[in-house]
Formats: sequence, structure tokens, C-alpha cells
Amino acid sequence: MAGHSHAKNVMFRKSKSNKERSKLFSKLAREIIVASKMGLPDPDHNARLRAAVNAAKAQSMPKDNIERAIKKGQGGDAENYDEIRYEGYGPGGIALIVECLTDNRTRTVADVRAAFSKYGGTLGETGSVAFMFDRMGVITYPLDKGSADAMLEVALEAGAEEVDTDEEEHEFLCSPDDFAAVREALEAKLGAPAEAGIFFRPQNAVPVSDAAGETLVKLIEVLDDLDDVQRVTGNYELSEALMEKLEG
Repeated sequence: MAGHSHAKNVMFRKSKSNKERSKLFSKLAREIIVASKMGLPDPDHNARLRAAVNAAKAQSMPKDNIERAIKKGQGGDAENYDEIRYEGYGPGGIALIVECLTDNRTRTVADVRAAFSKYGGTLGETGSVAFMFDRMGVITYPLDKGSADAMLEVALEAGAEEVDTDEEEHEFLCSPDDFAAVREALEAKLGAPAEAGIFFRPQNAVPVSDAAGETLVKLIEVLDDLDDVQRVTGNYELSEALMEKLEG
């Protein structure tokens, strides 16, 4: 168990404008709809729905929006969304995985391919970069839940493999098979997480030159802006200088 993951995926984060928040709420609602449609409408008895609702609450999504999305998932007229994954290489040879929920595969692949092409990336076949990532259970809590040392003790008690604490959050990691048990143990100790799910994590972080990094960030932003894209994961690490420039 380590306090920091050697494969931490360094991301810069910007505050979101109202337009960006509206788009984020749309993505969160889509996940809630899918989770609700797949099981019971009660988050206490639907693990995926509970994770989706917690993620929405962490982003201050209005309660009415959450309840409306749950009801829509239970209704017979809810859209049918397919979960699909695209893999490829971005600027600097960085491996990227793009996870989507879509009701139109043709539209989605065209949009994703166009973004890769515009910013010097290459869309590959399924499996072309996934071997460089691990599927991990990830449960995230804000820093105010306690110190790094305290969270390490909680992680050991909950059965997590490690906890990664940075300037913004505590990230508890576990195997997909242990995810449900670890999440429940953490919820009993710390309350509802800001985010919880089984996600791709890079096995190693690859430093990127500032020139390639700027283009890579533009590609990721364009991908994130697509309605069908739920998550973009890469094995890159941006320099501190570039992060300060982007956030400035």
C-alpha cells in the first residue's frame, strides 16, 4: 500500500462556466438514466445508480434533475444508450481511452475520429492501448475527510489496495472484484463519496513536452465537450509550467 500512486494521471482542472456545467449535468443525467433503466430506481438497491447519483450531487446537480433522470430511466420511452469505448494515440504518442454512452454509434465515432484527426491523434482498434491501463475500483473523497495518514488507515480497514492523496482529493483504489465491498466500507466510515466507479487508470504516467501537451489538452477538451463522451483517460503527465500556463 502506498500513499501516492506511481501511475497518477496528472490532470489540470479549470472552473466550469454555466455552459460547461449544463453540459456536465447532461452527461451525469445520461448515466443516471442508464443506471436506473438497468435496475431498481432506489439508489440503496442499485449500486450503479447510487454511484451516478453521488457523482451528480458532488457536482451540485439539482435534486429535481436527478429525480427526473431516475424516473426517465424507469419509463418505457427512455432512450437506449450503448456503452462503447474508443482507443487511440494523441499528440506526443499519449495513449487515450474515450468512454461513451450513445444512442447513435455512427454519429459518435465520426465525432471522436474528427477530434483525433484535427489535433494530430490517431484512432486505433479496440485493445490497441487498453493494455497500458488497469481497470480499478476508484472511490473519491474530498480532502476535508481527513489527513493522508488517517485516510491510509481507513483504506487498510476497508480493504482498499491504496489511497492516493493530492492537493484536491483522496482517491481510494481497489480491484474491480472488491469494489462493492470497499465502497460500502468507506461509506460507513466517511459517508457518500464524491465519485465512485470502475475506471481505467494508466499503469505509468508519460511526461509530455509542453508543445505536445498544449495540443493534447485541446484534444481532450474537444472530446470532453462531445455530448456522447462520458470520460477521457490518458497516460500523460503535464509539466508544472504548462499546468500553470493553462490555469492562468
